[in-house]
Amino acid sequence: MVESAWSYRYQPSVKGELQRRQSGQSPTIQAISWKAQNRLHKKYFRLLSRGKESGKAITAVARELAGFIWAVMQEVEDIPQA
Repeated sequence: MVESAWSYRYQPSVKGELQRRQSGQSPTIQAISWKAQNRLHKKYFRLLSRGKESGKAITAVARELAGFIWAVMQEVEDIPQA
């Protein structure tokens, strides 16, 4: 989770490989994904601007990322399987 959280230092965008992986996903899951990208990016920089160390900010972002992963899994469980 912490390794993944480092990517939120960069401006969120959906292009290239990410865009290809998202094609075919439900709109609800895509919306959660986009919300997560923006929120976690902002959280990282907000914590840095308050004087937090980057490692602590990343750990906080990773914790919140776990919540978004949980939300996506709840959506997946609700989707009827073919």
